[in-house]
Amino acid sequence: MYKLQPKPLALALAGLFASFAQAEDKPLLDEVSVTATRDARPTREVPQSIAVVGSQQIEDAKMFNIKDALQGIPGVLVDTKNGGYDSRLIIRGAGLKAPYGVREIMVLRDGVPLTDPDSMTRFDWVDTEDLERVEVFKGPGSPFAPGIAGGAIQFVSRSVFDNRADRVKVGFGEWGSQLFNARVSALIGEDQAIALTTTRRKQDSSWRNWNEYESTQLSFKHGLMLSGGGSWESELAYTEADMQLPGSMNVESFQEFKRTGRQKDTSEAWKHSGRYSKIWFFNTRLEKEVGDWSFRPRFYVNRWQHYHPVTGLINDSGDWVRNIGTDLEGTHHHKLFGRKAELVAGLTVRSLSNPDARKYQYADVSTIPFGPQAGRITATLSDKKGALAAESNQKNLLTGIFLFETLRPMDRLTLDLGARYDRSRVEIDETEYSAYNFATGKYSNHATPQETHTRHTFKLFSPKLGATWKLNEAINLYASLAQADQVPTDSELSSNPNLAAPTVRNVEVGMKLRTETSSLDLALYKARVTDEIITVRENGENVYQNAGRTAKTGLEISGLHRIGPWELGAGYSHADYRYDQFSEVVRNGFVSTNVDRAGKRLPYVPRHQGNVSLRWRSAGWKLGLTGQYWGTYYLDNANSESYRPGWTASLMAGYGWGPKEAHSLTLNIENLANKYYAMQVSKDTAGKLSYTAASPRAAFLTYRYNF
Repeated sequence: MYKLQPKPLALALAGLFASFAQAEDKPLLDEVSVTATRDARPTREVPQSIAVVGSQQIEDAKMFNIKDALQGIPGVLVDTKNGGYDSRLIIRGAGLKAPYGVREIMVLRDGVPLTDPDSMTRFDWVDTEDLERVEVFKGPGSPFAPGIAGGAIQFVSRSVFDNRADRVKVGFGEWGSQLFNARVSALIGEDQAIALTTTRRKQDSSWRNWNEYESTQLSFKHGLMLSGGGSWESELAYTEADMQLPGSMNVESFQEFKRTGRQKDTSEAWKHSGRYSKIWFFNTRLEKEVGDWSFRPRFYVNRWQHYHPVTGLINDSGDWVRNIGTDLEGTHHHKLFGRKAELVAGLTVRSLSNPDARKYQYADVSTIPFGPQAGRITATLSDKKGALAAESNQKNLLTGIFLFETLRPMDRLTLDLGARYDRSRVEIDETEYSAYNFATGKYSNHATPQETHTRHTFKLFSPKLGATWKLNEAINLYASLAQADQVPTDSELSSNPNLAAPTVRNVEVGMKLRTETSSLDLALYKARVTDEIITVRENGENVYQNAGRTAKTGLEISGLHRIGPWELGAGYSHADYRYDQFSEVVRNGFVSTNVDRAGKRLPYVPRHQGNVSLRWRSAGWKLGLTGQYWGTYYLDNANSESYRPGWTASLMAGYGWGPKEAHSLTLNIENLANKYYAMQVSKDTAGKLSYTAASPRAAFLTYRYNF
């Protein structure tokens, strides 16, 4: 296996640095970010690793899933288990514990949180066809991220005032993929605008059983330009998303998939998992300049329902879940040390209420009829709910304040310092009537209902100190210290009420180069995590427990260079993530044993990850070839077995014609070599292997007309 050689790498980086040390090109090849500081700033001036995915890259992608925008960013592991909206997203190891959805990572849209107060995020209500750009902030320290240790992702949608975004887009592809998207906008007088966007997606993924997906999204935006400057924008959106979640494979099934490219069934008993959701989303945002102050208050309401069959039980949200919140934010533009400075301060209040959550047994199952295992469930026959198993009332209140100051004590030096302090109050009242026993494979009814009352208050402190030194017009050097506390999710606390809130302390140094034709980002970081929440896989069940200490050391490099119509890009990350202190509880029947995992590597995260891309544009034509590499990773906390996905490639080709290329055709082909492999492999404490298949080759053709 290839091992990182520090000395040659250091020499290569030193030579690269020296070649640009005297550069004086005008730094144009840069993007603007708001996620790092809550104030617009070029990424070269941000004292932490941040990546921005621009509008052209989004326009060229298939955009069925956020994976299409985020893949290839060093330090970011993203893939989809089903081809629908669901993604497994990991930033520098954060999010690793999530079997579904995203955890430990803050997700926002236009500054409005999509993440629940308990740090859980679902992507079913993100319309990827309405994105202008995406910002990825890696590690702790974002002022947008209360109770979040892993980083932040900001989706910036198309402005209601931008009539250049009006279009019709249709697409068709393999495995029953279909897309329809339309956006129309209009000006009302001189100071108001409205926009209506609708998107319909469908995919049957017939290469695999029980893998259909469809969603319908509708959004109405209104914008008002205020007299004296500023704007007031509001949005009301509705989403219906139905997604079947295919099960994993055992060793024999995976070997058949590698031979045929088809997955006929799952080796699991739970063959009808899925999530069927309805979401209403409203937000309103004001931006107003008053003297030296810029005020940006936001108010948002999210209400959702879901029917969510999973392993053992069916989750039903019951009544509409309510998520309501506000951010009252202001920026004071002033002077210190005779130079401009900015103070960003604000208050956050967010509340989640799920008063009628319920769990049901599966109504239709097949069981073993005779013998010592009689009654064990061998397969579900439908996703129809049966007897009520539990009901609960869940509440989460998050309140916080933040204060961040940007100083420029010298011409070349910029300092960022500040902190967030948040308080998360969790209340879970549950009455359980029956449970699924993973050891026996049966439902067991309680003689009397079992009541549990969980009360936790987590105090979360997130300070940050960052410095950027402008070496010349092309190169900035930076260093940062940041800490963040991570609030456990409600589902984790329901599984283990004794979980502690993890704390991450991160040290990072790096360099950012921007010229007219090139960009280069280099980051070295060391993160220490206390009480990291770890997922232990036991007999198909996810069990959560705290690890004592985890150490994460990493290197990330990404670069881009343009030569005429050609654009060459590359990225690489090296991740050395280990447990310093971790005693894993391993159960064998009714016997539990603590096994020391100190020195072992975290599962699923490869030590080496990389990408290369080559793009060309000329006279309306465009062509892109991208390669993604995932190195070897371990399947369990014991590091008993490993898997290497290796290289995959994708192709993009298109042509635009008419005034300003109003018409365009784009072909996207994923998994160009039609490689049959697993996007995820895991191993439980009993030695059982589970494989989740990656999609075979998939071609998708879109036609877009901008009007």
